Amino acid sequence: MPPDSVTWNNLRQQAAARRAEAAAGPRILLNLATCGRAAGALQVRDAIVQELVGKNIQAWLVQVGCLGHCYAEPTVIIVRPGFPTLLYGYLNPQTTSRLVNDYFLEGDPCLEFSLGAMEENELFPTVYEQPRFRHETKELLRRCGLIDPNDIFDYIGWGGYEALFKALGMPPEEIIEEVEKAGLRGRGGAGFPAAVKWRICRRQPDNTRYIIGNGDEGDPGAFMDRALMESDPHSIVEGLIIAAHATGAGAGYLYIRDEYPLAVAEMENALVQARQHGLLGQNILGSGLSFDAQVVRGAGAFVCGETTALVRSIEGKRPMPRPRPPYLSERGLWGHPTVINNVKTLAYVPLILNRGPEWFASVGTPRSQGTAVFALAGKVLNTGLIEIPMGTTIRDIVFAIGGGIPQGNAFKAVQIGGPSGGCLPESLLDTPVDFDSLTAAGAMMGSGGLVVLDQDNCMVEAARYFLDFTQRESCGRCSFCRLGTKRMLDILDRITRGEGKMEDLGLLEELAAGIREGSLCGLGKTAPNPVLTTLRYFREEYEAHIKEKRCAAGACPALTAYYIVPAKCLRSCDACVGTCPTDAIITGKKGTKIVDQSKCVKCGTCVTACPPQYRAVIKLSPVSALPAPGP
Repeated sequence: MPPDSVTWNNLRQQAAARRAEAAAGPRILLNLATCGRAAGALQVRDAIVQELVGKNIQAWLVQVGCLGHCYAEPTVIIVRPGFPTLLYGYLNPQTTSRLVNDYFLEGDPCLEFSLGAMEENELFPTVYEQPRFRHETKELLRRCGLIDPNDIFDYIGWGGYEALFKALGMPPEEIIEEVEKAGLRGRGGAGFPAAVKWRICRRQPDNTRYIIGNGDEGDPGAFMDRALMESDPHSIVEGLIIAAHATGAGAGYLYIRDEYPLAVAEMENALVQARQHGLLGQNILGSGLSFDAQVVRGAGAFVCGETTALVRSIEGKRPMPRPRPPYLSERGLWGHPTVINNVKTLAYVPLILNRGPEWFASVGTPRSQGTAVFALAGKVLNTGLIEIPMGTTIRDIVFAIGGGIPQGNAFKAVQIGGPSGGCLPESLLDTPVDFDSLTAAGAMMGSGGLVVLDQDNCMVEAARYFLDFTQRESCGRCSFCRLGTKRMLDILDRITRGEGKMEDLGLLEELAAGIREGSLCGLGKTAPNPVLTTLRYFREEYEAHIKEKRCAAGACPALTAYYIVPAKCLRSCDACVGTCPTDAIITGKKGTKIVDQSKCVKCGTCVTACPPQYRAVIKLSPVSALPAPGP
């Protein structure tokens, strides 16, 4: 049955009227996603409200999501008729008060706070002229930071739910064919073709089917799913409904970890609004399709990234993977056919139906179509959310988009694909970011986390850190994963303490091979990746730890020590003495300072406290090269 165009056109008209009303006056768009709040956006909001109310300034204050410039938060966009739309960053309550007052009352746009214009104009340079935007292609994130995530009419006004209206007039198999032609692969990490899952589920004789949107993002340093859910939740809801129509699912779930309270609240609100306006529930837009969905909060178990464990969690059971086959598309939630897609995968579906599968397939590479969203974190200047065409090199991501390494430090590696990914060195900076190239290099796409490491990072310690994470998150079902990762972690602990042996390196590789072969799920099969890639590309660091008892980066406490250079020390300064938590710094004869190595806990507070013009406190490795403590 074709959808009711009268009802849909009424929603369009309401959205157009709201859009026209908002465009008639000035607007202040404030990022109140988690990244903005962490940087002080709530205090900035209070300062804006105080200025608007106290000085009777007529302007809309709109809560928006993350624009991607997390390094510059808090950010605001000011839209004024007759002026270019400007983006401002690094704000605080004081600068914000001045900005609102000077711009709206005195006509001074305070360009010293501006990051650039959001549109072409003859007065100011745009943010799109910055190097990072020459490599970015915002498609999935095109509305993030520009719309109110809590207003369904703002979403509709930007073309939202048009794809759903179109899909409701299409046979389910035709929708699946469109997704298949586009080449959409899962953005949760595995890169499995979405259309294959959908078709298998659709063809099952069991008419009780489920669709699940996976927002259980657990990688350290990753926040792509969170930002999308907080900034453009209706795009996920729209994709979920279209997927339900294609697969024949009658009910759906959005599985979101409870550590994401804002994402949970905004996704729940999006479902409520969609239901209120006839886009969710019984007989959607008069098409005959009945589908409803709800949010399920996860407890934060990393293993729930594995789909069968996620299903058990929804069922109220302990999240532990089960053997496959049968696959979830055949027998999943409560024994019925189930499709699980990452929330980013679902959000791509409306784009494909609106623009056509040929458009999507033309972006990226022949085997990795479309764009990829990454959370850029670690030792890089411009941390934040980015979207690039598949095939963009790691070099362009780190240096052109990310702005390079802070303080002039040297690049060492990128950890890509989360704790189950791999560490790739400088020699692989020109590796294209796509599913196949990263796998060949020993890493993986993962869900989109990319952590940059520099000269101050020890690769042995990095491998130990990520393996410690996956070992703690193991459900314990498989002996290879439960015991093997613990054994590998014990070896890495010994190496970082300077107690390793050369035969440990071969044992690590042997254990890794067994864990990959013998583990049931993806957590165990990929857990050794950080160790294997660091052994492959940074073996000399392992050997230095073992043979020389030396950590070149000075990051392993047992292999480093702090001491004070007498010639650089201002003897009347007691900054290091006052900050040392263990009283390890002694004032000797003539006021000289000495570090008692037996008391030093390697916290580094003395380095921070030492005035930068002196830099008398230094950290060295190996410890054996240090002078013995004395008065």
